[in-house]
Amino acid sequence: MADKQYWLMKSEPDEFSIDDLARVRVEPWSGVRNFMARFHMRRMHVGDEVLFHHSSVDPPGVAGLARVVRTGVLDEKQFDRKSPYHDPRATRERPIWDCVDVEYVAKLPHFVSMDRMRAEPACAAMLVLKRGMRLSVQPVTAQEYAAVVALGSTPPAEAPAGPVEPRVRAKAKAQASSKAKPARARPAPKPARAKPARAKPARARPARR
Repeated sequence: MADKQYWLMKSEPDEFSIDDLARVRVEPWSGVRNFMARFHMRRMHVGDEVLFHHSSVDPPGVAGLARVVRTGVLDEKQFDRKSPYHDPRATRERPIWDCVDVEYVAKLPHFVSMDRMRAEPACAAMLVLKRGMRLSVQPVTAQEYAAVVALGSTPPAEAPAGPVEPRVRAKAKAQASSKAKPARARPAPKPARAKPARAKPARARPARR
C-alpha cells in the first residue's frame, strides 16, 4: 500500500466552497486546466488527505479538509461546449483532462488565512506561500498538513482592544509640548536713520558780455 500523501487544492468559494462539498459530500475536482496540477492529481492515491483552500477571496486561506476517494476520473467538462472548461481538442477517444473525486471531511473551526500560515514556522516552506505561486493543486508535507490543522483548531490572536496607540501618541505629544522651550521673539529691526542732506554752495555764474 502506498504511503499516504498530503495536498492543498484551491477552489474559488463563489464557484465551489467547503460548504458546497459538505452538502454534496463527494465531488470530482474537475475544471483543472494546468498540466502540472493534472500531474499532481495523477500521483494521488485513495486516502490521501487534502487541505481545501479558498482562493480569489480576501483573505485567502484553508477553510476545511477533504480526502481523495477515487482517482483517474474523467473530467466531463472538457466535452461540454457550454462549460468554461470545454477543451475543443479533447475527444471521447482521446481525452486530455482527468481528475480525482474528493470527499468532505470537515470544516475547520477557525479559518486559516495566508497571514496565519506565514506567521507559523512549520508552514514557512509551503508552496502556497511562495510569491507568484498560483498552482491549484500542490503537494504539502505531513508536518505542514498537521500544522495547518492545528491552526484551524486554534482561534486567531485578537488585536489589542481599544485605541491604545492613539492614546500613547497623544500622551507623548503632550509631554513633548510641555518640555518644548518657548521661542524668543526677535526684536523688530530698527529703522535706518536718514542722513541729513548737505547743501552744496551755489556757484556764481559768470556775467554774459
